[in-house]
Amino acid sequence: MSILEGIFGNRAVEQQPPRVCKKCGAEIPYKEYVAHHCICTACGTYLRMRAAERLDETVDAGSFQEIDKKLRGKNPIGFPDYQAKLDKAEKASGLNEGVVCGTAKIGGNDCGLFIMDSAFMMGSMGTAVGEKITRLFEKATAQDLPVVGFITSGGARMQEGIFSLMQMAKVSGAVKRHSESGNLYIAVLTDPTTGGITASFAMQGDVIIAEPKALIGFAGQRVIEQTTGEKLPAGFQRAEFLLEHGFIDMIEERPRIPYTLAKLLSLHRRAADRA
Repeated sequence: MSILEGIFGNRAVEQQPPRVCKKCGAEIPYKEYVAHHCICTACGTYLRMRAAERLDETVDAGSFQEIDKKLRGKNPIGFPDYQAKLDKAEKASGLNEGVVCGTAKIGGNDCGLFIMDSAFMMGSMGTAVGEKITRLFEKATAQDLPVVGFITSGGARMQEGIFSLMQMAKVSGAVKRHSESGNLYIAVLTDPTTGGITASFAMQGDVIIAEPKALIGFAGQRVIEQTTGEKLPAGFQRAEFLLEHGFIDMIEERPRIPYTLAKLLSLHRRAADRA
């Protein structure tokens, strides 16, 4: 049974509504959509993948073991109507937070894995998201596991104020300790990767991969132009521009990402075995 069937149920997968391409408006039957890696079959646009879809495509069947599934955010600063927003996001996405964490095998290689999901408040980082990713890195450090992270986010979650911003330092510290233990962290940047996520763990990977044309940046183009008083080049926050200027290591087509991850994890495992 696939991960999607495990989450939706076989009949529910069949009953999923068609997905609509954000660029050309084509309606794609759901089974065709996932079989085509959540890429529009009409125009080739990369559409945003849900965490379950990414798991189904990436990990070895039956290998994913979720951790901290019940961990969810609260309202630490009493932001008006925030709990209602969390409840709405949970109902709409089927998740209780913006990231799914666990251990898995990719191409037979053990790893820690986190997948951010833009369907839950645009994958924004609140205290629960930061805590879940931190715990994953700590678990991976203790168990001598590399970590793979699929990253998408609108940035820090404003409804949690300074508590959200503190997650940048907390996760970054866990990433550093994981690195100092001699282990590997592969960051896969997807559309969009923005804000405090970009300013912290998204750019801390030993290997940083991006999907084609992914939006990657800190502040928006208009804000930067207003601050600097300069006109910025077209596409300066797209994966291709970042690759050209050395901010990321490679751009990989979505269907090939699982194979690339398996190869990198295998190389790391063999190097660790020889050490």
